[in-house]
Amino acid sequence: MCDHAGPVYGVAVTPNGLWAVSASADHTLRIWDLESGGILATFTCDGGARCCACASDTLFVVGDAGGRVLFLELMLPKDH
Repeated sequence: MCDHAGPVYGVAVTPNGLWAVSASADHTLRIWDLESGGILATFTCDGGARCCACASDTLFVVGDAGGRVLFLELMLPKDH
């Protein structure tokens, strides 16, 4: 998870074991493909992302430094 520009404060793996999500002080939440190591998506938060969790394979929860809790849904093409 070296593509973050700041410290990583949280990491979680999706229930299907295919992806991981990382929360960073660089204000981003990134979704990673664990097989390829590539980034599937990047979400930008208003503040540094302090924690994250996977509510399902495509629904993620992130808490940012401003005290906000965000629910983010990843919409993938049907072949994923």
